[in-house]
Amino acid sequence: MHYSELDALKRFPEIKIRQYGLDCFIINKPTQKDIDAACAGLVEVAKVINENNVDVLILDEICIALHYHLFEEEEIINLLKTKPEEMEIVLTGRYAPEALYEIADLITEMKEIKHYYNDGVQARKGIEF
Repeated sequence: MHYSELDALKRFPEIKIRQYGLDCFIINKPTQKDIDAACAGLVEVAKVINENNVDVLILDEICIALHYHLFEEEEIINLLKTKPEEMEIVLTGRYAPEALYEIADLITEMKEIKHYYNDGVQARKGIEF
């Protein structure tokens, strides 16, 4: 899907973005095509880690992908164990499995207290999409 943050990041040509999601599977169950796309993304992530040409690698919403069983926790853990010392890898998304807690250097939990969406305010162009 297209999100406003993709447009905002265009101002920084040194930041490269790759998306692997095909559809909004959080409404429906992931299909085999969703799983295949996620696995293709994981292969590319492994290559990026192995080449060690980036300082920071952000795997946005990877915890959601784990939650929906697009790949296994062990695959991510094994991948993270190959991380070069000087590279920072950031994992985001809800439902982070506890197995990741053991190998993480830093864990931050964000908790929604109040959201205008609950009052009927739809996603706003330039903010949420």
